[in-house]
Amino acid sequence: RGHGTYVEDEKLIASVAGVVERVNKLVCVRALKARYNGEIGDIVVGRITEVQQKRWKVETNSRLDSVLLLSSINLPGGELRRKSAEDELAMRDYLQEGDLISAEVQSIFSDGAVSLHTRSLKYGKLGQGVLVQVSPSLVKRQKTHFHDLPCGASVILGNNGFIWIYPTPEQKDDKAGGYTANLEPVPLSDREVISRLRNCIMALVTHKIMLFDTSILYCYEASLPHKIKDILKPEVTEEIVLEARQRLLDSEG
Repeated sequence: RGHGTYVEDEKLIASVAGVVERVNKLVCVRALKARYNGEIGDIVVGRITEVQQKRWKVETNSRLDSVLLLSSINLPGGELRRKSAEDELAMRDYLQEGDLISAEVQSIFSDGAVSLHTRSLKYGKLGQGVLVQVSPSLVKRQKTHFHDLPCGASVILGNNGFIWIYPTPEQKDDKAGGYTANLEPVPLSDREVISRLRNCIMALVTHKIMLFDTSILYCYEASLPHKIKDILKPEVTEEIVLEARQRLLDSEG
């Protein structure tokens, strides 16, 4: 027997409500609502909570704060070099409390805390956008968790249940190394797309449907006849989600 189960009268009984997972003879039950358990290679979205010596503490929806070491980031300009005492003094210039970042899980400490890195130019500080927090169990594992959707916005589906929705950048700026956030005003049309996507994600979460690029896009397209604020009305939510679910089943079938 594995996690989330116990034995009574020689029967295996689930101790949590969730999904049964079998690996050969090992039976586990993964809880539907649980804190995030990091796995190496996961993409996460997190918020800086503390600046410490040579490291940042990051809130990633797990039991313990995650750690981003100064040696695990690319400095502005994207250069790879040894981090000096001057870099340590300037840590708050790169990331300070309250900043949102996207990162990858590099390793896991013995106590279960997660160590992050942002060594690729696609990771780094997040600028204008909306953060949506959902249960980590609803985010489907995929090859990529960065999606530029055809409706004009992009999403980062963090494995930790933090989802970042932002306007699709017109050009990829590789010079900044991921540490200059674009704080230009976002046009109304982009804000409407982002708000609609956010409400669609909340609708899918209400009906416990897995979140990935296709399910979000189908839900977005099904919501277009409705006003953005109406999407969260229970009867509209149900109609939109049923249509999206049917399209998913048709595409899989």
